[in-house]
Amino acid sequence: MADAVIPAAVLRNLSDKLYEKRKNAALEIEGIVKSLAAAGDHEKISAVINLLTMEFTTSPQAHHRKGGLIGLAAATVGLTTEAAQHLDKIVPPVLDSFADQDSRVRYYACEALYNIAKVVRGDFIIFFNKIFDALCKLSADSDGNVQSAAHLLDRLVKDIVTESDQFSIEEFIPLLRERMNVLNPYVRQFLVGWITVLDSVPDIDMLGFLPDFLDGLFNMLSDSSHEIRQQADSALSEFLQEIKNSPSVDYGRMAEILVQRADSPDEFTRLTAITWINEFVKLGGDQLVPYYADILGAILPCISDKEEKIRVVARETNEELRAIKADPAEGFNVRAILSIAKRQLSSEWEATRIEALHWTSTLLNRHRTEVLSFLNKIFDTLLKALSDPSDEVVLLVLEVHACIAKDPQHFRQLVVFLVHNFRTDHSLLEKRGALIIRRLCVLLDAERVYRELSTILEGEADLDFASIMVQALNLILLKSSELAELRNLLKQSLVNSAGKDLFVSLYASWCHSPVAIISLCLLAQTYQHASTVIQSLAEEDINVKFLVQLDKLIRLLETPIFAYLRFQLLDPGRYTWLLKALNGLLMLLPQQSAAFKILRTRLKTVPSYSFSGNQVRQGSSGNSYSQILHHISSGSQISEDGDVNRDVGNCNLHNGINLTIKLRQFEQMQQQHRVHAKAQTQSRKISTSSSSKVCRTSLSHYCCCDEV
Repeated sequence: MADAVIPAAVLRNLSDKLYEKRKNAALEIEGIVKSLAAAGDHEKISAVINLLTMEFTTSPQAHHRKGGLIGLAAATVGLTTEAAQHLDKIVPPVLDSFADQDSRVRYYACEALYNIAKVVRGDFIIFFNKIFDALCKLSADSDGNVQSAAHLLDRLVKDIVTESDQFSIEEFIPLLRERMNVLNPYVRQFLVGWITVLDSVPDIDMLGFLPDFLDGLFNMLSDSSHEIRQQADSALSEFLQEIKNSPSVDYGRMAEILVQRADSPDEFTRLTAITWINEFVKLGGDQLVPYYADILGAILPCISDKEEKIRVVARETNEELRAIKADPAEGFNVRAILSIAKRQLSSEWEATRIEALHWTSTLLNRHRTEVLSFLNKIFDTLLKALSDPSDEVVLLVLEVHACIAKDPQHFRQLVVFLVHNFRTDHSLLEKRGALIIRRLCVLLDAERVYRELSTILEGEADLDFASIMVQALNLILLKSSELAELRNLLKQSLVNSAGKDLFVSLYASWCHSPVAIISLCLLAQTYQHASTVIQSLAEEDINVKFLVQLDKLIRLLETPIFAYLRFQLLDPGRYTWLLKALNGLLMLLPQQSAAFKILRTRLKTVPSYSFSGNQVRQGSSGNSYSQILHHISSGSQISEDGDVNRDVGNCNLHNGINLTIKLRQFEQMQQQHRVHAKAQTQSRKISTSSSSKVCRTSLSHYCCCDEV
């Protein structure tokens, strides 16, 4: 029937290789269709469209396909206002031609659809998604002419969409989301252009669908093309401004995207993401509470970013986030945030580790119960942080530990774990021991810390470690300004019950080190006991380690800490046991050592005194040093309180301290150390002997083989 309507000559010209003939044939078809439309003969119109579709647009001949496309456009022009009822047959074959292998066919398809769109305008919208998809592909066409034609068609379609009330953003968004991950720069420009245009239409709520394509826009920020990066940034800036002005925004879904983008290797993407997060934290309120942990996980690494702008924004965001006082009942996940802080404690960047500790401390202060319930998950990590190369990190982690240790059970756990760490990592004790112990003493009360450490070390199975640890604690006690009150309390051991209790508490563990015990006695002014301990060492093998420790003690006697002891030497008649103890130390030192010379020089400054019976009086002449030595050797007993000839047994009981028992305790501990040292020596000898035997066997085997 269509053949009868359209003359054969017109059909021949429609498939001619010459454009002019095809164009003239199209004009003929336009006139024919216009007449049929005027007559209301839509059946014949449908027949014409079917003919153009079946015989031309699907023909294997390129010129036929071109003619068919021109013919369909001409038919649409001829239909004018009645074209809408035939669009479902006209548009699909044109869209199919967009994928034609012949670039000229694709070009004519763009031209045909352009002419169709001009006629039907808003009725065209029902095919929008398919047209958009086709244009998306054509925007990256290999042929420049096709690209140009596609751009021209694209502008027309945008005009139609912006003025149409039939456009469905809900149906379009899934297609847009699918296309946003395309990497082709032409397609990206095409997509950003459409997003910008649609966002400019007041009746289209692009902001409500922003989470669907936000990730794609952020993807474009790292594009190799400066123009694409600029377009994407411009679009994002516009959306961010809209967010600030909008009363209702879905912050949650977008926060998840921003968190991922904050970790981008691209600097500009990271900066944009962290800037958005900063605004979200200020604007989001309760909506962001469930996402605080994820946001914190994005912020903390950025605090140490190599780019200063990112660091500044990250720090500001971190402070904003920490200032918000959310409650677990509102969805604030304390455990999740603690997990983030724990993970960031292993960061290679100091600034990030510091902020992770600040967060841990903040959570402890605000949500102590929840944090303590999660303590077993983070405690080991906090202990490892004590080995951090940064002193600031170590001091902060000690504050966290001190906050945890306010509860007695956690205090005990902390000290036990701390001793365990010192035992397994001697370098930690050597490099950070003093810093850690001193800071804990400030934060948790020095007496409490030292008593607990002493209790643990008293039963320490590793005797070598116990000795090293006690020596370290003793030096800290003697040298640190933070422990001045503890030293003052020990000085009152003979007159004050609190001082006595502390002395007794430390004594048991201090027995692991002879020099530590001597130091403790000098602090507590139990000089007679110190002299007795020193004399008990005469039968011991004086090794280099002992002499090094003794050297440190002698030098400490010259510091302001022991000024009281040096002033007591002005009254040698009353403090004879002090003199005897110091002379005992002198006898233990090699004469050529610096410590020997220091102590001997000090003892030579003791004033001249003479002794007669039970009276102590100052002499007008004579060498005090020789007089005192003579007096001590004559057997007179002068106690710490100045009483002469007091019973020796009673003299060992000062303020309730039975020093005889204490001496036995010291000797027993030292006997354990001697047995341990002997066992180690024998073990080394056996090991050496076994090695030698293996060597001899190997040598014998070698010789035998050589003989053979």
